[in-house]
Amino acid sequence: MSEVGSATPGLGPKIVALGGGHGLYATLSAARLLGHDVTAIVTVADDGGSSGRLRAELGVIPPGDLRMALAALARSDARTQLWTDVLQHRFGGTGALAGHSVGNLILAGLTEVLGDPIAALDEMVRMLGIDGRVLPMSPIALDIEADVSGLEDDPRVSRVIRGQVAVATTPGKVRRVRLLPPDPPASADALAAIDAADLVVLGPGSWFSSVIPHVLVPDQLAALARTSAPKVLVLNLAPELGETTGFSAERHVHVLSQHAPDLGIDYVLVDSASVPEGSNREHVARAAARLGAEVVYVDVAENGTHAHHYGKLAAALGSIVTPTGGTAPTAARREGITSWP
Repeated sequence: MSEVGSATPGLGPKIVALGGGHGLYATLSAARLLGHDVTAIVTVADDGGSSGRLRAELGVIPPGDLRMALAALARSDARTQLWTDVLQHRFGGTGALAGHSVGNLILAGLTEVLGDPIAALDEMVRMLGIDGRVLPMSPIALDIEADVSGLEDDPRVSRVIRGQVAVATTPGKVRRVRLLPPDPPASADALAAIDAADLVVLGPGSWFSSVIPHVLVPDQLAALARTSAPKVLVLNLAPELGETTGFSAERHVHVLSQHAPDLGIDYVLVDSASVPEGSNREHVARAAARLGAEVVYVDVAENGTHAHHYGKLAAALGSIVTPTGGTAPTAARREGITSWP
């Protein structure tokens, strides 16, 4: 296994964040405020846009979510930020490059040159001065398949749809998702990172296409079950148009437990303004209990938006894990007390 991002004394807790897209970007931006030893484990089922085109044309794992994770963890000095901006730059126009991001093309090129997507990611990690790592949840590209109701005249009838874009934008109601192939291999380096973690964070993000897929990789689910690190499920601040339209906080937790009934979670982190006090919180507590989890309510929202505030999310996560690993006292968690940054 590569030594990139290996533990360095004084860098804080070892944090592993699982997800994809903008949700994972938020978690990583928060996690890096707690320390530099952060590993991102990223979904690899995207089939749309630049990622989908490169996947179809070159046979690479979709690079877009991986690129975003690299950008979230990149060093903040001016030179590195220039390169981060370049990686995030998307070509305009109407030609062959239109819609492609520079970072996607570089990752695809590095993968072809080095013959290994993880080696390509580690090279990007070195270039961007990242102390942690960015890893795919599987070394192969995956597909998402979903059972969706509400697409037929009879609302009881489900239709099977395939593809991350189709699942994320369906006007129907997603009931269940699967990965294809059905028992995909896990990234060995991702499993090792989970085993060594002091804190594991799942979510927020597109629930059926970026969060739940992480518990559908059998070896990764087994690693999540056996880790001694506290596991935190971060809920979205609001339902997403399409795949989770109309979902309550309780429903988000419930569908995760349906897909991974044996997964244990220690804490479900919920924005305090997104669930009013009273019966709604009682419903969330019952759903969390199926996962063995305690519900923690705290303000983590960017004012006036449905996006997570990186600093507030960092404080909430920091109140759960100590700088040297382990779990912070319950009183500190509830008050949001942290010694970082």
